[in-house]
Amino acid sequence: MKWASFLSRKPDVVEAFLEVAGAVEQQLNGHPAQLLLVFLSPHHASGAERMAAAAALRFPAALLAGCTGGGIIGGAREAESGPALSLTAASLPGVELSAFHVEMTGLPEGSDVSGWQRLAGCSPACLPKLILLADPFTIDAATLVTGLDRAYPAAPKIGGLASGGRRPGEHRLLLGQQVHRSGAIGVCLWGDVEVDTVVAQGCRAIGHPMIVTRCRENLLLELDCGKPLEVLAAIHSSLGAQDRDLMQHSLFVGLDMRENRVEHDPSEFLVRNIVGANEPSGSLAVGAELRPMQVVQFVLRDARTAEEDLRRQLERQSRSAARPEGALLFSCTGRGEGLFGRPDHDTGLFENLLGPAPLGGFFCNGEIGPVGGTTFLHGYTSAFALFRK
Repeated sequence: MKWASFLSRKPDVVEAFLEVAGAVEQQLNGHPAQLLLVFLSPHHASGAERMAAAAALRFPAALLAGCTGGGIIGGAREAESGPALSLTAASLPGVELSAFHVEMTGLPEGSDVSGWQRLAGCSPACLPKLILLADPFTIDAATLVTGLDRAYPAAPKIGGLASGGRRPGEHRLLLGQQVHRSGAIGVCLWGDVEVDTVVAQGCRAIGHPMIVTRCRENLLLELDCGKPLEVLAAIHSSLGAQDRDLMQHSLFVGLDMRENRVEHDPSEFLVRNIVGANEPSGSLAVGAELRPMQVVQFVLRDARTAEEDLRRQLERQSRSAARPEGALLFSCTGRGEGLFGRPDHDTGLFENLLGPAPLGGFFCNGEIGPVGGTTFLHGYTSAFALFRK
């Protein structure tokens, strides 16, 4: 297995592709590429067809997939403005590939497991790994990942929603020589490949874990038999001034999505927005359906917390698995230099703790990745896919 990645800032899309193609060929050092993952800034969207044609000529035996992004990652660098194009290529001996494009109207019914397997083009017995890219305007990514989770419950699924466009039709999804303006694409890999996932939601806990003692759909009615707003008031009074200020604009709720809890692990909590409050009843509305006896914990998010969370998860990954041969990063458009005050923050942490390894990706309108064994659509998250034999 051999990976390569490079980023070009050239303003012409074909010139940019030729630059990254030459660089990754040099990095592959004679190993033939089977998979090409290309990410384009909006500046290059109108030239996506020309770029795909150039890729077919340069790498006729490789599967090309990719999309447009408001920020582009390649060669472990982050380009958050201006023209940018990245190419991440992989030589994958012993690995099989399949790919699909689907529109919202073509999604199988949720319970049609065989329909989802036909869509993806591989058997669950193959133990596939899935990369998913979707247009946020024209397909319900949550429906997509829920269906694929039913079809492949043990398969890691990771990816993101295209970004940089403001209305339907402005994003591009690339698969082979086809360029789509809607729907979603997926790439399945199986055989001699492992994909480890790191999903850093950038939050830290406040208070302590509590039990949902009463709820209705997404309404949190009781926590540890108390009113949620009263619980929040008690937490607020226990915090320092800086955290009390953060609670005014950066408060979220973490939900333990596991049916059977072995131990408390904050990284297994799904972070969701608090979308409303009712003072008379003391209840809260959250951005996910709740269940009785579920463990929840309130969390805060800021730049320092996001850095600490990502560092902690990458350090844990470095202790638990071999270093990756290559990697993809799907990071929220709300992270990057705007959050951390400096460029190349997440890619720099990756390089320090898990690299050096070829790393590509883009800044997303939503990130796809697993938490607690189930795949979700996230926000303000960095989701890594780490590839090894």
